[in-house]
Amino acid sequence: MSSQNSAADKKTVIRSWHDLAKIIDHTNLRPEATANQIVRLCEEAREFGLGAVMVNSCHVALATSNLQGSDVTVGAVVGFPLGAALTSVKVFEAAEAMKLGAREIDMVINIGALKAGDRELVLSDIRAVAEVVHAQKSLLKVILETGLLTDDEKLAACEISEKAGADFVKTSTGFLGGVATVEDVAFMRRAVTIGVKASGGIRTASDARKMIEAGANRLGTSSGVNIIREWRAEAGV
Repeated sequence: MSSQNSAADKKTVIRSWHDLAKIIDHTNLRPEATANQIVRLCEEAREFGLGAVMVNSCHVALATSNLQGSDVTVGAVVGFPLGAALTSVKVFEAAEAMKLGAREIDMVINIGALKAGDRELVLSDIRAVAEVVHAQKSLLKVILETGLLTDDEKLAACEISEKAGADFVKTSTGFLGGVATVEDVAFMRRAVTIGVKASGGIRTASDARKMIEAGANRLGTSSGVNIIREWRAEAGV
């Protein structure tokens, strides 16, 4: 795990656009994404030095092949976007994605169980995925879908995710109407000592800066290239 991840309880310091690029998960999770679009995603990530690409599991092999020999990590989503799959299905999906080359897994929490107060189910769901992910020396990020949660539920989700062995908590899928907010990122940063990933609605350099200042250690966005270009233009490089 990088020093940025292991020191996740501290604010991420961005000294240059290269530092920013390394914390961006360049994302295309759209159901209509084509193979050509995934190849382009990988080309952009390589060209701009982005930290990772995040794709649906059916595209992991293609992304892994295209990024071979680069420093870009391949990530896959699990139980996406609803979080309502069986734990056994989430574990299987994560394991299959890692067989194909994924080294980061973003799983959606069981939102219904969380809202029902079934902390044990939520804990066991995350822990089961964490165990299979960590066995492959990979990272687990847990998507909370903050737009659907009360503050008490957000706090419970953060506490359970950390207890279950997650490496990051993440704001949103971006598919259920919610987006990352500065308030939610700051709330999550206070609640955990693991990493915080802001995802959903981050489209500009200003958006990225606000999320980082609020405590985000990772940014999930489909606008990574535009953000880097804007950041570089502002810096005159």
